[in-house]
Amino acid sequence: MTTIEFDTPDGPIDALLSVPDGHGPWPGVVVVHDALGYGPDNEAISGHIAAAGYIALTPNLYARGGRARCITRVMRELLTKRGRALDDILAARDHLLGMPQCSGSVGIAGFCMGGGFALIMSPKGFAASAPFYGTPLPRHLSETLDGACPIVASFGARDPLGVGAPTRLRRVVEHKGIPADIKVYPRAGHSFANKLPAQPLLRVTGFGYNEAATADAWARVFAFFGEHLGGASQA
Repeated sequence: MTTIEFDTPDGPIDALLSVPDGHGPWPGVVVVHDALGYGPDNEAISGHIAAAGYIALTPNLYARGGRARCITRVMRELLTKRGRALDDILAARDHLLGMPQCSGSVGIAGFCMGGGFALIMSPKGFAASAPFYGTPLPRHLSETLDGACPIVASFGARDPLGVGAPTRLRRVVEHKGIPADIKVYPRAGHSFANKLPAQPLLRVTGFGYNEAATADAWARVFAFFGEHLGGASQA
């Protein structure tokens, strides 16, 4: 794993890059971090994706001023579905497509805030989208998912932000004929696939890491990516 810079319409930003061992080519995955930004947890996720046979690129959506200054802007762009963050994600996709190690197929995965971006970017030239608890769901969901790629979505039943979200998402993808795998984990809450600080407190509030749900969710994601992106499918 390494930190790189790549070009975006608003200038270069940094990103985490993880490349599988071997010679490739491999499919790529743009990973969109949660509201906390990228840190050790995102490094572990990036490495996990690379170990499964995918080039993982996590753009730093807070590169222009840091988390405290950028989070309001990025969240606003998530709600309005336009702005720098979306341009940065598309630039990350294009950077992957320009890498000689990339097979030419790119998916997207995201967590919490990033899961929301994974949904709204699903019609934007990705081969598959994997939102982890992208709640609350984007506004005008049916319109947002016009032309969406296949979606593999994972939710926690104890997520206080996600009440009704899996049912609503399932209804829309079925109506639109979008290939999808949507699963709800009964014992999991929000951020169940992220190892964040203060886990005991997080679990009380309906958040927190769940090892069993995480393992199953990633197995589903990699199987889904293997079908729609090509390449290895290893948990």
